Amino acid sequence: MINDSLINPKSIVVVGASNNKNKPGGKLLSNIIEGNFKGNLSVVNPKESEVQNITSYKTVNEIPTTDLAVLAIPAKFCLETIKTLAYKKNTKAFIIISAGFSEETEEGHKLEQQIVEVINEVGACLIGPNCIGVLNVNYHGVFTTPIPKLSSKGCDLISSSGATAVFIMEAGMPVGLTFNSVFSVGNAAQIGVEEVLEYMDNSFDPQTSSKIKLLYIEEIKDPIKFYIHASSLIEKGCKIAAIKSGTSVAGGRAASSHTGALATSDEVVRALFRKSGIVYCNGRAELITIGSIFTYKELTGKNFAIITHAGGSAVMLTDALSKGGLEVPEIQNKSANELLDYLYPGSSVKNPIDFLATGTADQLGIIIDYCEHKFDEIDGIIVVFGSPGLFNVQNVYKVLNVKMDVCKKPIFPVLPSIINAQNEIDYFLSKGRLNFPDEVELGKALCAIYNTPKPMKMEDVKLPQIDKKTIRNVIDHCNDGFLSPQDVTKLLEAANIPITKEFVAKTEKEAQKFATELGFPIVMKVVGPVHKTDVNGVVLNVNDLETVQQEFKRLTNIKDATGVLLQQMVSGIELFIGAKKEENYGHLVMCGLGGIFIEILQDVSSAFSPITKQEATYMIDSLKGHKIFDGVRGGDPLNKTLFIDIIQRISALLKLAPEIEELDLNPLLAKDDAIIAVDARISVNFSHANYV
Repeated sequence: MINDSLINPKSIVVVGASNNKNKPGGKLLSNIIEGNFKGNLSVVNPKESEVQNITSYKTVNEIPTTDLAVLAIPAKFCLETIKTLAYKKNTKAFIIISAGFSEETEEGHKLEQQIVEVINEVGACLIGPNCIGVLNVNYHGVFTTPIPKLSSKGCDLISSSGATAVFIMEAGMPVGLTFNSVFSVGNAAQIGVEEVLEYMDNSFDPQTSSKIKLLYIEEIKDPIKFYIHASSLIEKGCKIAAIKSGTSVAGGRAASSHTGALATSDEVVRALFRKSGIVYCNGRAELITIGSIFTYKELTGKNFAIITHAGGSAVMLTDALSKGGLEVPEIQNKSANELLDYLYPGSSVKNPIDFLATGTADQLGIIIDYCEHKFDEIDGIIVVFGSPGLFNVQNVYKVLNVKMDVCKKPIFPVLPSIINAQNEIDYFLSKGRLNFPDEVELGKALCAIYNTPKPMKMEDVKLPQIDKKTIRNVIDHCNDGFLSPQDVTKLLEAANIPITKEFVAKTEKEAQKFATELGFPIVMKVVGPVHKTDVNGVVLNVNDLETVQQEFKRLTNIKDATGVLLQQMVSGIELFIGAKKEENYGHLVMCGLGGIFIEILQDVSSAFSPITKQEATYMIDSLKGHKIFDGVRGGDPLNKTLFIDIIQRISALLKLAPEIEELDLNPLLAKDDAIIAVDARISVNFSHANYV
């Protein structure tokens, strides 16, 4: 929906322009003028004959045709103004910075929708309302400051919040971050973050378009569109980092399973970002740091050399990198001994490479050359160099600037002395460089980028073949709610997921017969109540028919009981797989270790279905307890390949049966080379089904 009239208008009218630059309409007009807008600029203010040296029209009826209209007038006047502009002045782009719409009242919401209907009718586009506007190299259509340095090599910022967009720019500018464009979507009545990404994807030019996108998101209305265009941009060479606010509440959903309780809003967003290839950020500081890293050469491995004259900073940085999965390997070879000869006594080259507070610019250049040419195990370089304020360190930063150009390995500068070396840092930034004043924040951000997988292409997903006919037959004959144990078993068997042999007994005689067929020991579980353990509805290690008789009577007397499930008694390490249908998103599949890991530690990972083998592997490897799969303390390793296959089979089941709302395999028991499901629950909801 975004068009050229919004991006590169040949004419702009500011409705509500003012001579008072402390008012939004006045500051906005001033920004457009000072931004050297090259097209025709008109203003409308019924109380003024001239506004900031521009002739003022009394009404929009008097203005010439115009591409873009920016409205800074009370909400109640916006609809009629837009009708005139849309129907009589051929205006194809609108920015409404005014508040008083859906963010405030139901009346405001209705007014907003009426405006959208008019704009849609004439094929125009709308940014806002309740936003700061649009900023790019063509015009400065915002009513705020600061106006950052604009360059196609800078980042595109898309923000749901105008104030937050300002704060992000304010945080980025002092470290040298530049911008290409800023889109403040406000209420996103017509155009939200997804639509801006869509435009950037469809209009992407590898020669001229910015390759860095920073997002602040309050709502994702169309997750599929968001995924398609974000992942497409990344495939084209872009890098995207994003904050998603409002993820701390689980949306008030009633959790009927472990999956429902664990599938929080935050987990949903993280899974969407991972599938799209977006780096998840917790706040503005992290977003700025990651955006700054994006401007440097790409890291191709995980081994860093830390070059420093500050031991404490090096230790903290090493800790941050190590905790996030990156490494600072010890350097011990002939070349390291050679390097030591160039440094002052007391220096260390083991890594971190400490060349002392007395280290010189020449020594820094030599160390970087060794890291670049002679230390093959090193993939990236971090230089920590501040100043105690005793002497000028500009020569050091000059060397650093040159080496960053000539070296193939990325070099990240940590220049923490923002007061003592302010002039020298300003010189460094003037060369187009960016500074990372906090070494720990840099370390964490590097880890976040390194641990973000590449986007997953839907067309690349190859799921296992399963029995479609049986699955559809079971689903098509079900009603909303939890399926019977028999139907659950049919679905899992049709998906070729290992499950314990089991029977449902309705009578005491059936229970004794089935127990004999299964062979002791067995497990008995009440059928009916969702949370069986909460009603003491599970009995383990049943070893004789007398106990079967006693427990059958007790279990069938539990409230809502409809029968008793008898299963083979198996043992092993508990695992978990679950799935939850998320509105507009699809199925979120989760996996983890069972028992205490899920109940207390909530050690789970997730991905949206359909799930590739690569994604399933990533899910397992990102678990805190993933080393259990390798075998610990003399224990046998678990069959990771089989667990990956089961995750993919669940994904295939969900694709064939989109009516599934929740699915729980908890636990699956892993022992020797086998993994078998011993408890499973599946609920369906036909009103939420959609085939993908």
